[in-house]
Amino acid sequence: MIRLFALLRRRPGMDVDEFRNHWHGVHGPLIRDTPELARHLVRYEQHVRHRPDAISGNVGLDGVAVQWFASIDDFVAFVSEPAYAESIAPDERRFLDVDAIEFLITDEPHVVIDGPTG
Repeated sequence: MIRLFALLRRRPGMDVDEFRNHWHGVHGPLIRDTPELARHLVRYEQHVRHRPDAISGNVGLDGVAVQWFASIDDFVAFVSEPAYAESIAPDERRFLDVDAIEFLITDEPHVVIDGPTG
């Protein structure tokens, strides 16, 4: 299993509520409800910023998308689908600062703590 972590910033001029509403109400369902895209994903998570101050992270970051794929080939197939270019990429430009997206694809995690200690 691999995971893609994408650090997201909203499109300039868009307020936080507009960003969250679009991400949760339009973008997520668009991926979920497009079978040729959803079939490549094991799991898709949307994590919004907890609060606007620095205690919640770097200024300007609005959320993290986590997409789980069975393999790197499934990720490549996902972004290679014509539906990605036709609907997902244009939708990303509606609510994201696409030039500022940072992402990392990881292998299985090395778990250091799993559950309560002590």
